[in-house]
Amino acid sequence: MSDKHPSPARAAQPHGHAQLGLAALVVAAVGVVFGDIGTSPLYTIKEMFNPHFGLTPDPATVKGLLSLGFWSLILVVTLKYVLVIMRADNDGEGGIMALTALVQRSLKQGSRLSYVVGILGIFGASLFFGDGMITPPITVLGAVEGLAVISPRLADWVVPISLVILFGLFASQRFGTAKVGRVFGPVMVTWFVVLAALGIYNIIDNPIVLRALSPMWAIGFFAEHGWHAILVLGAVVLTVTGGEALYADMGHFGKKPIRWGWFGFVLPALVLNYFGQGAVLLDDPRAVANPFYMSAPDWAQLPLLVLATTAAAIASQAVITGAFSVTRQAIQLGYLPRLQIRHTSRDTIGQIYVPSINWMLFAAVIVLVLAFRTSSNLATAYGLSVTGTMLIDTLLLAVVAYTRWPDARKWVLPLCALFLVIDLAFLVANGEKLLTGIGAWVPLFIGVVAFAMMRTWRRGRELLHQEISKEGIQLETFLPGLMLSPPVRVPGTAVFLTADKGVVPHALLHNLKHNKVLHAHNMLLTVDTLNVPYAPKGERLKITSIGDDFYRVLIKFGFMETPDVPQALMQSCDQCDLAFDPMDTTYFASRETIVAGHHRGMPVWRDKLFALMHRNAAPATGFFRIPGNRLVELGAQVEI
Repeated sequence: MSDKHPSPARAAQPHGHAQLGLAALVVAAVGVVFGDIGTSPLYTIKEMFNPHFGLTPDPATVKGLLSLGFWSLILVVTLKYVLVIMRADNDGEGGIMALTALVQRSLKQGSRLSYVVGILGIFGASLFFGDGMITPPITVLGAVEGLAVISPRLADWVVPISLVILFGLFASQRFGTAKVGRVFGPVMVTWFVVLAALGIYNIIDNPIVLRALSPMWAIGFFAEHGWHAILVLGAVVLTVTGGEALYADMGHFGKKPIRWGWFGFVLPALVLNYFGQGAVLLDDPRAVANPFYMSAPDWAQLPLLVLATTAAAIASQAVITGAFSVTRQAIQLGYLPRLQIRHTSRDTIGQIYVPSINWMLFAAVIVLVLAFRTSSNLATAYGLSVTGTMLIDTLLLAVVAYTRWPDARKWVLPLCALFLVIDLAFLVANGEKLLTGIGAWVPLFIGVVAFAMMRTWRRGRELLHQEISKEGIQLETFLPGLMLSPPVRVPGTAVFLTADKGVVPHALLHNLKHNKVLHAHNMLLTVDTLNVPYAPKGERLKITSIGDDFYRVLIKFGFMETPDVPQALMQSCDQCDLAFDPMDTTYFASRETIVAGHHRGMPVWRDKLFALMHRNAAPATGFFRIPGNRLVELGAQVEI
């Protein structure tokens, strides 16, 4: 892949927010980036005392768990993500897909290590989908369960109300988040202020809880409980869920607003609230039933329920839009078939809606709510995907430090070793859940299915390309023969989409065979996706004349962009004498029918899966922004 970089202006400003000041960006980041980790106090402390772990809320245990949670926030979120891994940006973009592309730019194309890195990145992205299906139900259930604290008679309404909220959330996705997103920041700012206030309110009554800031309490917890303490990390990890989101949303807001929001606002609020819940437990161990809501005065519980439910919906919204973004990146990088993508904002290209992903997530979320019914039950399924993604981030960070940061590797690589130990401890703790129930298998199963589909699509496309190239006619021998017996020419421009620059497109051959005509001007168009977020404008389009009014056209897009072929072709007037008239242009594309062949490239079940995905891929009309009334698709059958 090409290793081109956008202009300094492109890389210096977060996409879609260049006009906002730092303060506005911080508020916006608080509203979007910190939703997942910011709603963890709803259920984390309660889950630490899940009967599964056999712990009682005595002073030593409470302080030990608080210390573990605090130092997890410091080491995993603050040190690893906010301070170190956010340095590894792919021209301003973050997230596991962007990190994978960045690493592959540092390695020899086609090398074994590059292949392994690609596998790790795709598996991490697959785990993200498993995690994304659990975050909405666990946060919404965790918020609505406050009804049972206000009145036990309302406990039966928790699941129905949660389902209604989740339905409204997913049904509203098609309208976009541009308008609603304006209130996300102020609502989440209010949420974190309330978290901090509740924490201070309870710490004042029992300030001895602050002793848990010392790591000695965490060490003492391990000394007292031995290997059993590692299993409790399966609940402690809930304090750091959402750390990946800080990195993934870096391209939308930039490093500085996220860091300011974390250090100046979110981290203090979370620590105060966790320690406030600990103070409540020290005062009344019976509050272990729901320490978050029981840390509030009786008069404040109903308003807190409303605010918590709103914050949970916002946190879920961030995960859903994150799934849309990862899907688009995977499509652009060739790991998923074309899907229908709708733009919900004229001003911000990042505001997209992917209907198939939205309703697939919704169906999974409803099944999870009905199957697990409580946030505590869902917590048994939560964590494995998160820790798997965090482990892969650490491995990829080590490769980046070794290949791209010669001056910093001497201190980054030792930190990666520390992060690796922490990630493995969390992974082992969550892996134990696989042995104790079916819950933990759910996100893992979803991740494995997503991984199989993405790898099958990638490999299938390679085999399809090989078959087309094998049976195709080389362009260098085709054009001279065409000039010896020229067909009839008709006015206008024909654009033939092809993935192979050296082979005559099937659509061109079929057009000649059946219609026996050529257009006055013919473009052989190839669309390349770079492993940088945004293609440099000066290198977006390249047109080369190859004789007899034939032109080879190359259009480059970054993996964060939505390909708009007609708009890119409008630049052709500035590069050559070819006049491009959109109303006098016809696009030709071949649509292959895949036939699964025995004893060939992939097992038959993968061939059939690829054929199914290929058959259901969105047409080029929508994906490349080609007007439907200007597109002609010609069929071809290919056996792989």
